[in-house]
Amino acid sequence: MIKYKNLKYLAAAILLLSITSCHDKFDITQFQTDDDGNITGDTVYIKLNPDWEGFNHPEEIIIGREPLVYVADTDNDQIIMLNLDGQRLSSRTIKHPISIAQDYKLNLIVCAQFDTLGQTFSAVYKIDLVASNHQLDTAPIRRLLPRPDDLNAPLRKYTAACAFYDNSFYVARTGPNNSSIYDPDNSILMFKPINSSDFNSGDSLIGRVPNISPTSMGMVSANGISSLASFNKRNIDIVVTLSGTNSFKAQWWNYIVTPIDERYRSAFSPNDGVAFAEPNIFLRPEGCTIDANGNIYVADAEKDSVYKFNSFGDKLIGFGGRSVFSEPYSVAYFDRILYVADRGNNRIQRFILSTDVQ
Repeated sequence: MIKYKNLKYLAAAILLLSITSCHDKFDITQFQTDDDGNITGDTVYIKLNPDWEGFNHPEEIIIGREPLVYVADTDNDQIIMLNLDGQRLSSRTIKHPISIAQDYKLNLIVCAQFDTLGQTFSAVYKIDLVASNHQLDTAPIRRLLPRPDDLNAPLRKYTAACAFYDNSFYVARTGPNNSSIYDPDNSILMFKPINSSDFNSGDSLIGRVPNISPTSMGMVSANGISSLASFNKRNIDIVVTLSGTNSFKAQWWNYIVTPIDERYRSAFSPNDGVAFAEPNIFLRPEGCTIDANGNIYVADAEKDSVYKFNSFGDKLIGFGGRSVFSEPYSVAYFDRILYVADRGNNRIQRFILSTDVQ
């Protein structure tokens, strides 16, 4: 038995050595699982080197449909376009960008800020990349929010956006005034392009997504939405994360239509016994994304960790800790690689599953 174990350890060491020698971009020593351990056995995330650096508190990363990489370089007041190798292709100055989404016409929807009347307001912009042949710095840009009436509510913040198959999109809004039953600050706003083939025709603000509580501490709540993620399907299901007072700070909502009304319903309940719906499993999730298989990734800035769940709500893996991340704010996934906006360390980190190493 002892001899067998020694052979097993020797084989494992040879395997790790071969990975390291054939792929010098991997640095296994920098990988660390969280306190919950690795419930998938020997499957771990391996760090890819080098880090992408030169950012100042980046709060968003997405993989566009081209595919290109877009980073909200928040405290450098710019959006940066990169290729999948991390080479910077173009950038756009925009004040304090915190969220980026892309529709199927390759337009970017950006939550940021702008100054007027001697004040700084939260804002939402739309950028037409096709018109400029993907030159981000010269692309036409249009501000969608705030509307003139919104200037009377300077504490409203636009915190997240996501786009759907028909180029409609949502924008999450937060704020302190939630007494109104018609227009509470904590809401999700619906937009539709007036003419999806003409950027200059503008977008219509349809209204608030109905039947979402602005202050609830339970499921289907808009109490401090920090991120939105849509599925790459012909539906309007979404995954949301929340930083407000709530026991369920990451939720998957299915859109249902009944003879009575239309509304979102949580895909899971605490009674289902799945990890994704466990109360207080997250502390301050700031970002989420969904891969082509329906797996959900959540970045928890307070726990300095990233978690992966399957489409049944089971936790597949969780990793991180202070030695790996400092306030991970956003996650993106493409072609087996997981991208993390490591806000506190001013960098983008990349990881690949050990089972995907070739």
